Amino acid sequence: MFAQSTKPFQARLKSPLRGVVLQHDNATPHSANLTQQWLQRYSWEILPHPAHSPDLAPSDFHLFGPLKRHLGGMAFETEDDLISELRNWFDNLDVDFFRVGINSLLSGWQKCIDLHGDYVEK
Repeated sequence: MFAQSTKPFQARLKSPLRGVVLQHDNATPHSANLTQQWLQRYSWEILPHPAHSPDLAPSDFHLFGPLKRHLGGMAFETEDDLISELRNWFDNLDVDFFRVGINSLLSGWQKCIDLHGDYVEK
């Protein structure tokens, strides 16, 4: 394990991307005033997310599983080593990986609409 940085994430992020469309699950850290101010400052658009619908978060069902499999069994000496490995993994993903995730989101949203906002199952 590596030592946790004492700087907040926002302070460590040197030049955040502008115009990002972000979907999150409205958890308390995501909806906190400080987070909302940061998102507004950098013009990140927030996609709405129905309560109790984890299937509608591509990070939950499409990203984290493959990432966990990739990182499984690895150990990192420093936070920078981990960041380097993450960047390498993302840089080597095929565009189809992201296309599948986005298309899954669209079909999931349609199911949610068809169910009038009720829980969506895969």
